Amino acid sequence: MAFVKPFICVRPNEQNAPRVAALPYDVYNRQEAKQEILREPMSFLKVDRPETNFPDEVDTYDPLVYSKAKELLYKMQEEGILLLEEQECYYVYELIMEGRAQTGLVACASIDDYLNNVIKKHENTREDKELDRIHHVDLCDMHTGPIFLAYRAHAVISEAVATTKEEAPLYQFVSADGISHNVWKLDQTDRIQAVRNAFAEIDSIYIADGHHRAASAVKVALERRQRTPGFTGAEEFNFFLSVLFPHDQLMIMSYNRTVKDLRGLSKEEFLAKLTESFAVDYLGAVPYTPAKKATFGMYLEDGWYCLTAKEQIKTSQDPVAALDVSILQDYLLRPILGIEDPRVDKRIDFIGGIRGLKELERRVAMDMAVAFSMYPTSIEELFAVSDADKLMPPKSTWFEPKLRSGLFLHKLS
Repeated sequence: MAFVKPFICVRPNEQNAPRVAALPYDVYNRQEAKQEILREPMSFLKVDRPETNFPDEVDTYDPLVYSKAKELLYKMQEEGILLLEEQECYYVYELIMEGRAQTGLVACASIDDYLNNVIKKHENTREDKELDRIHHVDLCDMHTGPIFLAYRAHAVISEAVATTKEEAPLYQFVSADGISHNVWKLDQTDRIQAVRNAFAEIDSIYIADGHHRAASAVKVALERRQRTPGFTGAEEFNFFLSVLFPHDQLMIMSYNRTVKDLRGLSKEEFLAKLTESFAVDYLGAVPYTPAKKATFGMYLEDGWYCLTAKEQIKTSQDPVAALDVSILQDYLLRPILGIEDPRVDKRIDFIGGIRGLKELERRVAMDMAVAFSMYPTSIEELFAVSDADKLMPPKSTWFEPKLRSGLFLHKLS
């Protein structure tokens, strides 16, 4: 059963929230992050990416960098840009992109639920990325970016969220990328208890995005348990900041692929090999977005194709093998193009669906030989893989819109 609790939040004052709110730290490279902070000096990105405060020759993981994050964070509190709430509560966070809304509950999830697999994962994590956030969280003594969690919708939670949304919002603004952000405080005692009890009836919660942040939060907590004789489990470091969304409100976008070369094959030889596993239809200049599972768009030289997996390769009952990203990898990228491990192969690149099919055409014109548009992985497929204790292939899901950092912070002590 899931333990999802309210918390005492550190958050921006209402006036500055639109300026503080920042996209997640990992959507930028160092130079992009620097440019964003120049555009908006109050952006929380300066705390999440503190290396932007130093010359490029200073290593991203230098201890001075993490010290700078702490300095900037506490300076924002001293200046009144960030304030500390007086009581524990939940928050309701609605994001609207192109007219489509999704509403989540901001709360703290339990590291014990993570360790006991109540909170389920579908990705491996990299040690270097974990260590970065471990140092950042531990030194700042605060969770600065929420983990994106999903759960199967529950009527009681949905009702509490809907009722809260009828009240006056705490924040209401549109970010520079056109996303509307609306936040309400859920602080009524009876409503808080109803939500808490409802989550206790839910068997599984799923990490949709933020595996590295979750793993880092858990490792910080385990280390603090060792440093805290007689810890009770109720200390704040035993919980990590999350936004939890019901499954029926989430949209997963495609995560498209591009490959640098045809592995020495001519165009004709490549197309001939494809027909062993796929029906191949030439579409000309019309960009193709797959409309159903087991179909793929392919852009090659100056034309689009529709690839349809043949029946013999899409009958797997294994939840990982049945994914479209697995079909493409197992029957095209690996056997034909020689992409053995897409996590490390420099010949493949991944393009988030938010960037559209024109980006695939642009990359083929610029530095790639072929590109593939994908049918999005569904939230039900994500749940099925996680429930089977399996892992998805890399770059299987792209969630939009992105949660903002800096709107909700969770103190560890």
